[in-house]
Amino acid sequence: MTKHPSPSTNHQPLHSVWVDLCAWEQVPTGGGKYVVYQEHPLAVVRVGDDAVRVIDDTCPHAGGSLSAGHIDPALGGPGSPGCIVCPWHAWPFDLDSGKCPDNPVLHVRTYPARVANGRVMAKVSPARAPAPDTPIPEP
Repeated sequence: MTKHPSPSTNHQPLHSVWVDLCAWEQVPTGGGKYVVYQEHPLAVVRVGDDAVRVIDDTCPHAGGSLSAGHIDPALGGPGSPGCIVCPWHAWPFDLDSGKCPDNPVLHVRTYPARVANGRVMAKVSPARAPAPDTPIPEP
């Protein structure tokens, strides 16, 4: 039997698509916004005046909502805007890699993200993306 390596949870499949998550002005500066996209909880995090990160919202430790956490810029890796810190038990997750600096085996999925025309967009796999003819509902 051939064993296949487990796919990394931080990389997107080859055929990911950009989807609309929310309005930019709905995301608090230096904080997160909870968004559900196709039954999947996401944290949309505003870092600085014009940068955004999108990660899975659920902390792998105990299920806390990462969008309700705070950003600690001192905890991130090189070039990272920092970590979002879970409000339940203070577990940090790097906003760029999704890894917990205290235990890199623990991580949350990260998604490529951008702001376009005042809207936050994230690149997700087709399993979470709408069919091509499906309109994206306004929040």
